Amino acid sequence: MINSEYVEMLEHKDIIFELAAYANQRRAEVGPENVFDFSLGGPSVPPPIEVHQALQELIEEGDISVMHRYTPEGGLFETKSMIAKDLNTRFGSSFTADNIFMTCAANASLSHAMRAVAVPGEKIMTFAPCFSEYEYYVKGAGCELVIVPADTETLNINFDEAWKMLDENVAAVLINSPNNPSGKVYDTETIKKLAELLTMKSAEYGKAIYLISDEPYREIVFSDTDSPFISNYYDNTIVCYSFSKSLSLPGERIGYVAVNPKADNADLLVSMFAQISRTSGHNGAPVIWQRVLAKILPCTSDLSVYETNANLLYNALTEYGFEVVKPGGSFYMMPKIPGGDLDAFMKKALDNDIIVVPGDGFMCPGHFRLAYCVPTERVERSLERFKNLL
Repeated sequence: MINSEYVEMLEHKDIIFELAAYANQRRAEVGPENVFDFSLGGPSVPPPIEVHQALQELIEEGDISVMHRYTPEGGLFETKSMIAKDLNTRFGSSFTADNIFMTCAANASLSHAMRAVAVPGEKIMTFAPCFSEYEYYVKGAGCELVIVPADTETLNINFDEAWKMLDENVAAVLINSPNNPSGKVYDTETIKKLAELLTMKSAEYGKAIYLISDEPYREIVFSDTDSPFISNYYDNTIVCYSFSKSLSLPGERIGYVAVNPKADNADLLVSMFAQISRTSGHNGAPVIWQRVLAKILPCTSDLSVYETNANLLYNALTEYGFEVVKPGGSFYMMPKIPGGDLDAFMKKALDNDIIVVPGDGFMCPGHFRLAYCVPTERVERSLERFKNLL
């Protein structure tokens, strides 16, 4: 007998990839220059030259038999040490290599964190708008995802609802800042308020409620935006990171989990990640990319184009009459659907070869997501099409 759970999932395909497939079809029909695809959140800038230089150095100087060997549990010590040093230098934290566990990017990091701190049947709470795949990560850990409704005016954490919904069955709270899909960045005041909530509820329920901080867009923060390092404000924080965006390496699947050294059971949690890998089939992050990271950190791609694109779109859309919360980072924004009629809006958008994603899948109906990780000239040429949508 086959597993009916995964058969059922076939009926719930990812709308983002369906829209991206439609965009490819339209490119073939009308030419790629006439399709304005804002569906997929993939980096549009190349990796920094240091990445390819490091790869070349590894090939030229390395012993091939050594370069491809298995790594110790949790990853290469030199890579983890470099990550800890980078975090401590930039954010004044106190990580060591022993607090870091290398993973196959952010989704694997999240899966490890969830399985470590939540028992099957417990709840993991997050805040809308949120990444559509969270539901599957949480379900894979045997837990229930609880989604706090969005504050649709600010796209910030809805604390009034969070206080009501954070009950004794919540093992962890999951946040994503800078946010996919909204581009919202939780400022220091917001993080302090969240830390106060978690501290009080932990004391009330007599257990640690962990904060899982999903941070693949950490380096894409715009000018004058207050973007605190979340782990500095709440001891029981687990950071989940991917280099997919900061180094434009989404296909290489490399990231890490970092446990705050002050967290309850910090040492035990990192040791548990290796056992979670055994049971989930993860079994180590790519060794070549660990070695590259050890050579190039804290290098990043040139990420400035995302702020350029954000400003172009925000200024134009608000001028045309769209209601938009200005993004503070990532490469997404989430305007309201004019008039609120999703079907009519999506039809008109597709008629104009504008490919955007409905907000329903991100638990924020009445909005749509724009992924503006595209060349700036394409953003500029799209503006008249957006004007037509009104």
